[in-house]
Amino acid sequence: MFPHRLNDTRAFDIAQAMLDGFNRHYRLFREASAGAKQRFEQADWHGQQRAQRERIEYYDIRVDEAVARLRSEFHVDDLSMDSWQQAKLHYIGLLTNHHQPELAETFFNSVTAKLLHRSYFNNDFIFVRPAVSTEYIENEEAAAAPTYRAYYPTRETLRETLMRIVHNFQLRDEWDDLGRDIDDVIAAMQDAAGLRLPEWRLRANFQFQVLSSMFFRNKGAYIVGKIINGFTEMPMCLPVLVDRHGKLVIDAALFSEDDLLIVFSFARAYFMVDMEVPSAYVQFMRSLMPRKPRAELYSALGLQKHGKNLFYRDFLAHLRHSSDKLRIAPGIKGMVMLVFDLPSFPYVFKCIKDFYPPQKNTTREKIAGKYLLVKQHDRVGRMADTLEYSNVAFPRSRFDDELIRELKHFCASIVEEDGDMLVIRHIYIERRMIPLNIYLRDATAAGHKEAIARAVIEYGNAIKDLVAANIFPGDMLWKNFGITRNGKVVFYDYDEIEYLTDCNFRRVPKPRDEEGEKSDEVWFEVGPKDVFPETFGPFLLGNPEVRGVFLKHHADLLDPAFWQGCKERIQRGHVHDVFPYEPGKRFAQRRLAMAA
Repeated sequence: MFPHRLNDTRAFDIAQAMLDGFNRHYRLFREASAGAKQRFEQADWHGQQRAQRERIEYYDIRVDEAVARLRSEFHVDDLSMDSWQQAKLHYIGLLTNHHQPELAETFFNSVTAKLLHRSYFNNDFIFVRPAVSTEYIENEEAAAAPTYRAYYPTRETLRETLMRIVHNFQLRDEWDDLGRDIDDVIAAMQDAAGLRLPEWRLRANFQFQVLSSMFFRNKGAYIVGKIINGFTEMPMCLPVLVDRHGKLVIDAALFSEDDLLIVFSFARAYFMVDMEVPSAYVQFMRSLMPRKPRAELYSALGLQKHGKNLFYRDFLAHLRHSSDKLRIAPGIKGMVMLVFDLPSFPYVFKCIKDFYPPQKNTTREKIAGKYLLVKQHDRVGRMADTLEYSNVAFPRSRFDDELIRELKHFCASIVEEDGDMLVIRHIYIERRMIPLNIYLRDATAAGHKEAIARAVIEYGNAIKDLVAANIFPGDMLWKNFGITRNGKVVFYDYDEIEYLTDCNFRRVPKPRDEEGEKSDEVWFEVGPKDVFPETFGPFLLGNPEVRGVFLKHHADLLDPAFWQGCKERIQRGHVHDVFPYEPGKRFAQRRLAMAA
């Protein structure tokens, strides 16, 4: 119910203070994002990673600041529900000409949830649905860059157009050979479209549309746009790198939705992009990747709080239009996490248990810290992003009986029944994947040797990518990895994850005598961070077909020297290259292959 009159004089000031808090947040968020260009030009990779980590924390800091201000200046803990409704109406009015209204609404929800605690389940006080449209928002300031620029090659040659597109980003470093790179882009574009060069200009409407800001992540910068030729559209993404001589190169050219889905994968770190109107960027990117949910696109742009908000709205809508029940997720049950899913929804829900078996020497706080580490770290396409929620209310009727029993037994401290709702106080949500142990079991039963080989090779590649990012998975069992829809192997069980540089990789000492050699007991001292790669084999390689493939491609993972060498390089400050596209798409490798 909305108030009949706007008669509380504090309500407008509360709304303005709330919006001030959001505006400060987005200003700092943009400054950090805009600074990525300079860090890229300076090859400041450690600074880039540090900025990416720190930016994730900005939102919660600004929410806490807004809560403190509202309590100290307006004593909002004593505010009536009618006054809260008035504040919300004033807030909507303030967003009429705002450039980030959807983000500001999410900020309002976050602040209100902290102030009203459980009362925020009352929909009158939060934005359950967007109140302000984000369609056709554009920055009208004369000096402002538009969301995207259109280029028309009919006015000049295709090569000159692509040169102009690249030069318009005004990167300060010298190019190694931009003309050579543009020729490679044109060749790849023709291969992707199946057209010869003259045919590109047979259409009346032939143009490039390119987003005005580059996308920065780790050691790469990405030009993102699309090619329009008559009634057909083709995505375009040009990754730009700094080579070992400090010069710029276009490393590849990506022209398919599948390519872009990997670049913007949920298993990779968030991009840094300077955006005045983020909804316009998301709308443009949806035209390139229509299968990717808007929630994941906002998260990929570093706006993960709004991504969470959109995801929850999508989940509520799915519940209204489905009837299946939440159940314990298929697969081997976890020791520290209770995992459940809804069969018709492509995500899993994970709750930290209240108690663990003796071999798991951990706490709830330690486990939460591991998930935070992953959130802030470079996930290199090999660690699933997690959405973390507090006080999530599910319809109790949507749980099957076995899951209710497990939740009350293992997670009693975070589960509460509230009328016809079941409230879970702390939960993680991840995209569902096929557990690798189940995938390999089914492939073995079906005799699919090629599928087994691909999965095992991908598993080893996933571990090596994690190692390059200074991550030791801890528990390397197959069940802790999953297969995505595009065949990538991704790690998703984080309770034993460690920085590689914190681990001590050792060889297994030789036993002192024959009795020690036959003993099942450990005959040598083991420190808390000691790791013995030679012991991985018995746990991983029981299947003869798996063993053969693994030893052919990844036997080095059983050698302590491999791990020690990677650790030493990272400690010397080396930042590895991890590319979100196949090596065969890299221009340098193509040129080498052609020369050979």
